[in-house]
Amino acid sequence: MKSQLKLLLLSLFIITSCSKKTDANKEEKVDTFVQDNYTKQEVSIEMRDGVKLHTTIYSPKDTSKTYPILLQRTPYSCRPYGEDKFRKKIGPNPILMKEGNIIVYQDVRGRWKSEGVYDNMRAYIPNKTAKQSDETTDTYDTIDWLVNNVNHNNGNVGTWGISYPGHYATVSTIDAHPALKAASPQACIGDFFFDDFHHNGAFLLSYFKVIPLFGTYKDQPTDSAWYSFPDMKTQDQYQFFLDKGPLKNLNEYFQYDKLDTKTAESKNRIDDFFWKEIVEHPNYDSIWKSKGIIQHLNKVPSTVATMVVGGWFDAEDLYGPLETYKNIEKHQPNNYNTLVFGPWDHGGWSRNKVPNKVGNYYFGDSISLNFQKNIETKFFNHFLKEGGSKNSGLPEAHVFDTGKKEWKNYDTWPPKNRKKQTFFLSDNQKLTTAKKSESKINFISDVKNPVPYSEDIKTVFTPRKYMTDDQRFAARRPDVLVFETDVLSEDLTLAGDILANLKVATTGTAGDWIVKVIDVHPHDLKNDNKEMQSHLKLSNYHMMVRSEVMRGRFRNSFSKPEPFVPNKKTAVDIKLQDVFHTVKKGHKLQIQIQSTWFPLIDLNPQTYVDNIYKANEDDFKTQTHSVFTDSSIEFTILE
Repeated sequence: MKSQLKLLLLSLFIITSCSKKTDANKEEKVDTFVQDNYTKQEVSIEMRDGVKLHTTIYSPKDTSKTYPILLQRTPYSCRPYGEDKFRKKIGPNPILMKEGNIIVYQDVRGRWKSEGVYDNMRAYIPNKTAKQSDETTDTYDTIDWLVNNVNHNNGNVGTWGISYPGHYATVSTIDAHPALKAASPQACIGDFFFDDFHHNGAFLLSYFKVIPLFGTYKDQPTDSAWYSFPDMKTQDQYQFFLDKGPLKNLNEYFQYDKLDTKTAESKNRIDDFFWKEIVEHPNYDSIWKSKGIIQHLNKVPSTVATMVVGGWFDAEDLYGPLETYKNIEKHQPNNYNTLVFGPWDHGGWSRNKVPNKVGNYYFGDSISLNFQKNIETKFFNHFLKEGGSKNSGLPEAHVFDTGKKEWKNYDTWPPKNRKKQTFFLSDNQKLTTAKKSESKINFISDVKNPVPYSEDIKTVFTPRKYMTDDQRFAARRPDVLVFETDVLSEDLTLAGDILANLKVATTGTAGDWIVKVIDVHPHDLKNDNKEMQSHLKLSNYHMMVRSEVMRGRFRNSFSKPEPFVPNKKTAVDIKLQDVFHTVKKGHKLQIQIQSTWFPLIDLNPQTYVDNIYKANEDDFKTQTHSVFTDSSIEFTILE
């Protein structure tokens, strides 16, 4: 009996070991695909002004045919460095990697192993001289070198990237090289006063930790990080920023002021030119305007096909992709220009997970995988391998209805069959289609107890999940005004932008105004997502669909701020970015209005100062704000 037991245990051990080896071999094969099927080359490509940019080229080992070039220019590094070290994955998606393409990565000017000095959102230079350079010329010169020096290329180039690399994909289309046939700007930055670090003049305080990534000076190539992130020494960012007080108190982390180098405290500070730029340019002045790329999209030639990709719940770059698509359409209506927007957070479409969710909210399975296979791969193959006629078989607008959880295709975005519908506020917390008698609703905006943007206790580099978060925690605060419809008797599809026309007043001379659009779910709804935070239920879930802030000083001009007159009724208009969401029958449409959103955005002193980044502690005052019931919310509704 004992010998039989030993034999059984030995057999189980052998089976288990073989299974582990098989699994390990499978994993090893996946991990080494790039190394097994591609050769790697590292080169320095000289730009027209003599600066050399580090470039990594992955070429298929199968040299029996020619391939298009897929180029990504990035400030985030071409790592791993060394021709014997390979990335595990290359290209826009695994399908394009496995089909075979020449995949190229480049460190942009002043980043990592490239020469030169980096400029955050480097300005486009119109009417350049022969030796002047900007990101458009760096891209042009790079493509020119690649098509003339990389073996077995077919003469066609595509560009792609997500977030900052997405911005460089947009840049590639302006004054484009003739070999550039397709570009896919994805979650692309369009203007730093409206993307990422600012929203309508308010500073995105939650981005505090990543400022050194963009603002630490470097003038020599390096393969190691030359920047470091501030140590907040806490897991509670709400309390951290509340304790810090005015924005000027963050200067200690960025060496903004002249420092006494003898003090121990100064040794931990960072010399950061991006922080200085933010502090010294609080308004939308010539510095920020010059860095925007949206205004130059009239220079995209018809020879470049574009596919702009974004996520409806992208907390970082929502303005950029929507404005990129719309402005190419506006200036170049005959170009091949398409839009894909899905139920994703920042870059979610590039991930390979089967379940697709944002924060606590589940949208379905294989959404990203289907995009990669049936949209992204088809786009690049059509324009880089198949002749590239305008009849690609892809829709003009491929957009996901985040309420019905289904894809729709349209010939334009927003769809043609739309109308405007206005809802009004009322003093009994109702959202109605008929204007009621005018009254005002007051609330106290306490600078010592601002409304949090999330229930979570954490510190994050950049916020994401709050874009679909349950807003019940905010609705139950006295400094958040709530207005909602009755239970809907039929579906209501929001398809386009939203304009909040607020009429407000304040006892102070400054203030912020935040508008949130909420889909209130039925009370008897059962959970369909096992990964939802345990304290939440879909029953009565207040799903945030869209939200935006307007820093009140910029209500009339982003370039010329002005104070409020105390207690005077004043118009504040807030444009909320596009949505595609059906508030379904049995649900309710809700609007929340508040004046703090902390620490997603910085705290407004609520007394006017010329520069909030230099405000003092005694500038911050609790005020009483008023919202008048002739305020309205204008939706774009699908007919």
